[in-house]
Amino acid sequence: MQIGPYQLSNQLIVAPMAGVTDQAFRNLCLRYGAALAVSEMLSSNPEVWDSDKSRQRMMHSGEEGIRSVQIAGADPDLMANAAKFNVEQGAHIIDINMGCPAKKVNKKFAGSALMQSPSLVKEILQAVVAAVDVPVTLKIRTGWEPEHRNGVEIAQIAEDCGIVSLAVHGRTRQCMYKGFAEYDTIKAIKETVSIPVVANGDIDTPEKAKFVLDYTGVDALMIGRGAQGRPWIFKEILYYLETGKKLAPIKAEEQRTVMLEHLNKLYDLYGEYKGVRFARKHVGWYLNHEEQRQFRADFNRLETAAQQHSLVECYFDELV
Repeated sequence: MQIGPYQLSNQLIVAPMAGVTDQAFRNLCLRYGAALAVSEMLSSNPEVWDSDKSRQRMMHSGEEGIRSVQIAGADPDLMANAAKFNVEQGAHIIDINMGCPAKKVNKKFAGSALMQSPSLVKEILQAVVAAVDVPVTLKIRTGWEPEHRNGVEIAQIAEDCGIVSLAVHGRTRQCMYKGFAEYDTIKAIKETVSIPVVANGDIDTPEKAKFVLDYTGVDALMIGRGAQGRPWIFKEILYYLETGKKLAPIKAEEQRTVMLEHLNKLYDLYGEYKGVRFARKHVGWYLNHEEQRQFRADFNRLETAAQQHSLVECYFDELV
């Protein structure tokens, strides 16, 4: 799949997820085979750019691969300025968020709320595309609510405005993350526009990945929650798509190495106090089975990086 001048090495992309797809997680997914990892969403409001959270998300030093930075907002001028600012900071691709269903985002008429106003969508897309000389991509949902799935209309607007690639989550905003993703709208979008289309939503196994590719005819897949605690899913999917066979499950020693590396990167990125707290949710995803409940409870009570590191080592020592 081609995004502007960038040829992706395969059909797998890491979805942007606030509080999840920081640099540590993105680099880990890239090493396990993802062709592109989109950054966490950045507000277009310059008043918040000096916050610790925004500064962390804007940091690209040590970034691996193609740098795709997602921005969110509802004002065309602010979005254009945010795009220019992030290109100056090192973004290779600007991605526009019109898919986030979070209430705090939608109450500002940003994210998926924008799908209620195709005219404003057009203004924003035109402003951002005109503001930068890098490729601009877009992420949407299938619509605002099941009764008003206007994904095809928004996709046509996007193509007309110069968007070079479109990712579609197979739910409406009203659906949030409940129920199951539907792929009929994504298939219809792919059949309507000529730009690359990326399918997103509920892709959590190699078999599901192949089904979605075959059913929709899309150019690539975007994987979000399916990679939480399982960055090696990209390797598993690639192997299945290439061979038709399932890759052997990850060994305990490899999982230990991945988890400890991930924790260390979190401590480096956020500092020990915040890193310890970010580590809790990631370890909760890595070890999310019922029989691991006590370990998670013990881990979540720890207050230092050394304690967390030691408990993970002890867990895998006993497992091996």
